[in-house]
Formats: sequence, structure tokens, C-alpha cells
Amino acid sequence: MTVHIPTGPTPPANAASPVESFRLANGLQIVVAPDHRAPVVTHMVWYRNGSGDDPAGKSGIAHFLEHLMFKGTAKWPAGEFSKIVAGYGGQENAFTSYDYTAYFQRVPKEHLRAMMDYEADRMTGLAFDESVVAPERDVVLEERRMRVDADPAAQLGEEFSSALYAHHPYGTPIIGWEHEIEELSRDDAFAYYQRFYTPENAILVVAGDVEPQQVLRLAQETYGVIPAHGEAPQRKRPAEPEPRAARRVALSDPRVQQPSLRRAWLAPTYVSTQRDEAFALELAAEILGGGTTSRLYRKLCVEQELAAGAGAYFMGSMVDRSAFQLSVSPRPGVEMTALEAGLDAALAAFIAEGPTELELARARTRLVAETVFARDSQSSLARIFGSALAVGESVEDVLLWPQRIEAVTREQVTEAVRRYLKPDRSVTGLLLPAAA
Repeated sequence: MTVHIPTGPTPPANAASPVESFRLANGLQIVVAPDHRAPVVTHMVWYRNGSGDDPAGKSGIAHFLEHLMFKGTAKWPAGEFSKIVAGYGGQENAFTSYDYTAYFQRVPKEHLRAMMDYEADRMTGLAFDESVVAPERDVVLEERRMRVDADPAAQLGEEFSSALYAHHPYGTPIIGWEHEIEELSRDDAFAYYQRFYTPENAILVVAGDVEPQQVLRLAQETYGVIPAHGEAPQRKRPAEPEPRAARRVALSDPRVQQPSLRRAWLAPTYVSTQRDEAFALELAAEILGGGTTSRLYRKLCVEQELAAGAGAYFMGSMVDRSAFQLSVSPRPGVEMTALEAGLDAALAAFIAEGPTELELARARTRLVAETVFARDSQSSLARIFGSALAVGESVEDVLLWPQRIEAVTREQVTEAVRRYLKPDRSVTGLLLPAAA
């Protein structure tokens, strides 16, 4: 099956061409985004599983398997393919998120077939034993010690997420809890690999100096020979209950040089039934904390001189409920109580009044421009499509994102923030210095 979705007016010959989407008989989804400005290609394989799909008591297994995927197959022993990619002058890496795991290479276009051969081989032929598992488990544990145990902000982040998601697996760190990582076994990893690393559960995204039919032919010759496993795995996650009381977490540490405050609320996503509200919240985050012209920056940093920095963040591309988050840090000498009072007042005023038409117009312009600039990068283009499809969006959803942002009204933004940014739905996190 082939789906052809034009991006708009016919582009110049040297610019990006319309995106095309295919699905192989074994269930593998393919997205091709041609871009002929440079003779390179970005090849990405996305699996629809992340830390949110870790079995109970096995936190970190998705991330652990990402590490083990580089330990080789019978055809490509550990480290050999990395040397080949480097010899091509290319780059490779992988990453795990809450809802997906992705593997990618960026190489000269003539080596695309080799990338497909490799990823198709390790989709089915991963080979590892306990002699590999134990040392790599130690590597993950050391990664956790360096990224979390040595960083008070990261430690607060874990506690903050656990308070926001008291029941849903998004409250568990992607890297996993230390005591559960220590117990991960080869059997755990291999069972997870067999369940999720199938063509039905995968998305191939190719962006660069290619033609869609060329990519389809290569994919059929490499990925297409992998037998289908049957139905794609179904995500079975507990739903987070609606919060009924404000929650607060605080962490004090003598290593903290810059105190900070963060606040978050559960929010809908682009794949939820409240999709229109998610677009409104995207604009609200930009208006409140999108740079030096944002509402919070002007109020707290410039006018009241309470904050050294202020920002807002919203992630709409997630399978389950996302978070709308604000963050502020005080100027030297400003007490956290004064900063929080200033944040409360600024937020209350925004909820009561809503955005001005000028603020909304500026936010729309910035978000659409950022999207256009991101799509101008070949690797960013591949990531945009891969991450969206991995959580349940479509190619058309990605292409229509700017139009949907443009269509949001002032009234929709005001209604969304009044519905979701209520005090009794909030989680507040404080990072504070402490005496040594």
C-alpha cells in the first residue's frame, strides 16, 4: 500500500520533495522524506516501545536493551558495524524515550543499502549471553550514577515525575531504578526483544537524497524478507487518575548553586480525544515561557526583577497524558517564597485574562517558524516523523501541524489553561541549596 501526501506547492528542484508513506506485507511502516540538497541520507528505525512499556519490576529494560543492541549478531560482531559507519564518514547512535526506542545512521547516500542490511539483521539476529549482559548492566548503572546520583537537579526530576505520575509508568525513570537495573537478566532482555523488535512494531524513516521508490525497493529486499510475527504488541498501561490535591516535593543539596522552582500539570496530547486543547496548550506554553518576550520573562525577570530565568514546556507527542510545565530560577538574594508568589500572581492573571491577540499572533509565528527551520534539517525531519508515528500520529498529522497551530483562537487558549492549570492539579518542585 502506498500513500502519497503532498507538502504543498511544488518545491524547487533542489528542495525537499513530497513525503511518501508505505507499508510492507510484514507490517513494517516506511516514511520517505526526499531532500536532494546534499548527497547524504538519514536512516532511522523506530520501535513503538519505550520505558513506559517496561514490565513491572523491570524498570530500565527498554534502555538496557538499547545498549545490548550494539553487542552484535552472528553476521556483524560487536563493534564491527560501528567501524564501518565511521569508515564511511558517517554517524550512528540510538536513544530511548517513554514511548519509543530509535536507532539511526547518517551516511553518504550510496551506503543506504548497508544500513538497511544491518538494521534488518539485528531486528532478528541479536546475539548476546551473560558474558555480555553483566558488563553492560554495570555500564548502565554507572551511567545512572553519573547522570542522576551526581546531579541534584536530576534527582529532583525523578521525584517530581513520581509525584506527577503516581500510577502511570511515566513516573518511572527511563534509565530505571537502580535496584531494579541490578536485577535485569539476559532472559529479561531477550524476552523484551522478542516481544517488541518485530516488523509490525517498527517504523523505518529515511530522509535525504533518495527517491521513494528506490527506498521501497531496498526495504523490500532487506526488511521485507523478515517474517511477520502476527499482531503488533498492544500497549497495556495503567491510566493516571485525575489529581485532586496539589503536591510538593523539595530537595536540598550543598551542591546546588542555582535554586529553581518547577510546576507541572497533567495535560492532553495530540493523540488524545482532547487534541484541540493540546494545540491550545502548545501555544499557551509559548506565550508564557517562550523566550525573552514571553509573559513570565517580562513579568518576573524584567518588571519585578525576581527571576534570573523563566520558561515553559509542553510535549504534545506522547501516547498517554503529557505534562505542561513551568520553570523559574531566582535572582541572587531573592527568596523562593517571593519568587513563587510572583509566579502565582503572573499565572493567575494569565488564566483570568487569557493571552492578548498580539501575544497569540507572536506565538503562532514563532512556533510555525521553528517547525519550518527544524524540517530544514535532514536529521530533525526524520526525528519529527519518527517520533510522531511512534506515538500514533500520522504523516498527515505532521504535515498539518502548522495549520492546526494557526487555527487556535484566543478563546481556546484561555479555556484550556483554565481547565488544566488549576492549583489543585499541580505538582511543585523546589531545588534548594543546603549547608554542607
